[in-house]
Amino acid sequence: MTLIQHLTRQLLQTTLLGFLFFNNVIVQVQAQDHSDSRWITTWATSPSSLLPIGEDYEIVENQTLRLIVHSSVGGDSVRLRLANYHGDQPIHVGAVSIALQVEGSSIQDGSSEDVSFSGAQSVTIPRGAVILSDPVSFIVPELSNLAVSLYIPNTSGFLTAHALSNQTNYISEAGNHSSSTNLPVASESPAWNLLTAIDVIKEGAVTAIATVGDSITDGWGSTLSGNQRWPNHFARRLFADSSITNFAVVNAGISGNRVTTEGNLLFGQNLQARFERDVLALNKITHIVLLEGINDIGMPSMEAGEPITAEEIIAGYRNIIARAHARDIKIFGATLTPYEGAVYYTEAGEQVRQEVNRFIRNGREFDGVIDFDAVVQDPNRPVRILPIFTEDNLHPNDAGYKAMADAINLDLFR
Repeated sequence: MTLIQHLTRQLLQTTLLGFLFFNNVIVQVQAQDHSDSRWITTWATSPSSLLPIGEDYEIVENQTLRLIVHSSVGGDSVRLRLANYHGDQPIHVGAVSIALQVEGSSIQDGSSEDVSFSGAQSVTIPRGAVILSDPVSFIVPELSNLAVSLYIPNTSGFLTAHALSNQTNYISEAGNHSSSTNLPVASESPAWNLLTAIDVIKEGAVTAIATVGDSITDGWGSTLSGNQRWPNHFARRLFADSSITNFAVVNAGISGNRVTTEGNLLFGQNLQARFERDVLALNKITHIVLLEGINDIGMPSMEAGEPITAEEIIAGYRNIIARAHARDIKIFGATLTPYEGAVYYTEAGEQVRQEVNRFIRNGREFDGVIDFDAVVQDPNRPVRILPIFTEDNLHPNDAGYKAMADAINLDLFR
């Protein structure tokens, strides 16, 4: 073989290898494209605090937020949703990472992966906007705690947040500590700031159940940082039962939220206003469990406004049902749980609750019924929650939330 022939063969081989390598890269990128049909939301939260209340809110500057969240389904690629829905200015995020939590603010050594946005390590989120990160190759285990770290280099202003997460989150001392194994903690926070959802690529015919509601879905009254909300218990039950296909279970509850109106600025927009953003915009939602309305009934008794009628709550339900059905999503109505002894209980409110529950059970407008009222009520006094299930006569405790999840008929989801 002549020298020219030898060089020509080497050039052809190199070109072929380069083409194969490039082609393989293209295939891998396409497998993680945003349009990939396998993307599914494994975790979500709904922004609550609407506006600053006076000056009593936390400003972050040159600090790192470390948010602890709990997955449902696992996957081998991940992307994050960040939102500045309620911020009072554009928010610049200097660095973002995702890792596996060990305990507290610490992450598993070597598990941290940087997250980019259109190839950049930083991003500015305009007021009112939501953004998706680039897909990242990252193994998300099912039913596990993740740590998402966000470095905020400049004065944050008012941060969009799910204010009452029932999870301890962390704010660092000065500096970018987004990849630090052990975060130098300056303070703890009950809020999930900016992060609104985590999507994963999951093989197979897996879809998502959105649990929609107020503090009883949000998990208030359960063990702090224990993932003892009824949706957490329900997800574990689904994963443990080999007779049913796994679902992602995502939580769209906001403590204090109402179907029809708004009160305290901590408690978010009414459900009809936030339903598109907090539920329908999530990936692969095929089922919804709706448990909301007790705050519509109870909170007006502590305010100057007019009481809400059962007809108004039911009209709100019908709106949500119609919008779910327009997306071919099944929606199940969950009965409102007892609340005698709660701070805002009234006899008139109890009559409204009974009327709303009659509609849920007998109206035949939901695709099915989950009777949480019957699960947690005291058989000797049905207008109260069984004492072993509550500490405040309104919110279940860990045992009460588990009883709710255990009572759900899985045939609804087959």
